[in-house]
Amino acid sequence: MSSFFALLFALDISWPLLGKVLLGGYFGLWLAGLLLALGLFLSRKRPAPVPLDRPLPRVSILIAARNEETAIGRCLLAIRSLSYPPELVEVLLGNDASTDQTRAVAEQAMQGYAGSFRCLTITENLGQARGKANVLAHLAWEATTEYFLITDADIAVPPGWVEAMVSYATGPVGTVTGLTLVRGPRLLDQLQGMDWLFSLGLVQVVADRSVPVTAMGNNMLVTRAAYEATGGYEQLPFSIVEDYALFVATVAQGFSFRNVFRPEVLAFSLPVPSVPRLLQQRRRWLRGVEGLPGWLKATLLFYGLFYAALLPLAFLMGIEVAVGVWAAKMVLQGLMVWFCFRRAGQPAPWWLMPAFELYSLGLGTALAVYRLLPLEFEWKGRRYR
Repeated sequence: MSSFFALLFALDISWPLLGKVLLGGYFGLWLAGLLLALGLFLSRKRPAPVPLDRPLPRVSILIAARNEETAIGRCLLAIRSLSYPPELVEVLLGNDASTDQTRAVAEQAMQGYAGSFRCLTITENLGQARGKANVLAHLAWEATTEYFLITDADIAVPPGWVEAMVSYATGPVGTVTGLTLVRGPRLLDQLQGMDWLFSLGLVQVVADRSVPVTAMGNNMLVTRAAYEATGGYEQLPFSIVEDYALFVATVAQGFSFRNVFRPEVLAFSLPVPSVPRLLQQRRRWLRGVEGLPGWLKATLLFYGLFYAALLPLAFLMGIEVAVGVWAAKMVLQGLMVWFCFRRAGQPAPWWLMPAFELYSLGLGTALAVYRLLPLEFEWKGRRYR
């Protein structure tokens, strides 16, 4: 490093000029990277699910629920509306020591269901598992099929969810990750939806190159073979991002994965109701990011420094240059968002792109401060660091 600066002095390169060169290179790479991601996303064909061979396999749907009396009815109504033959479906709901009417609401919602439904109240820990991972560990022990389809209490899955997810679980595939979109009437809800689908589009670009990034435990299939090869949640080190921990463990056992960006596997999530709760959700997700390979974390850091680098760009090269770069970002990102929604079979709220920029700037800044401070956060009534 000292020889680098010595070379600069020897060439008589001024600091302002150096700053312009570095910032120009950074933003050039940043915009080129987003353009490349857009091109790769569009270049990959996404074939529809292949019809399953007969006889159809039995499947288990695993749902962990903690104090979800207001959401669980919507979730189970979607389960009851599945096109898959109900006699081939067992629904296992883990009531995670709820203090509300989650169990009563769930049993009422599933009354008369033609398939199998059981609600288990979980009060003891199994091995190293804690929280949601512990509930899923208990449910996996109770499951009697070769396919575990996992979703959350605040999710409504599409009618063709089961057959579509199972159709991708062929050969060495151990995990299949579907698509999830936050949906709600408020502006904050719609911005969360854009954030989710845009992020999943970027994940898809990497996953299409067979790079394991992550899985989503609200729309996920794990084969019994892959799950048992890891030893199950009771054998995995505790993680608040239990879906990512299981995904990493299945890949380590030699199983492959599929990320599916298709409307057939698109589930709808209830939005996080407030900004503080949203920060807690993203703080939890950062645990998964911290476990990613170093090169991928460096890529995410490079991506996340965009707004911080705009200020020195405006100072050194003028406001109009900074505004131009920001506008180019909005255009490219808007195109990516539009194509992500189109691939998911949903209308794209492109007119919200200016608001989405402000949302991204505010959320990213607040999350950076939140992450650096030694604060605990609460999730599902439990406190974590």
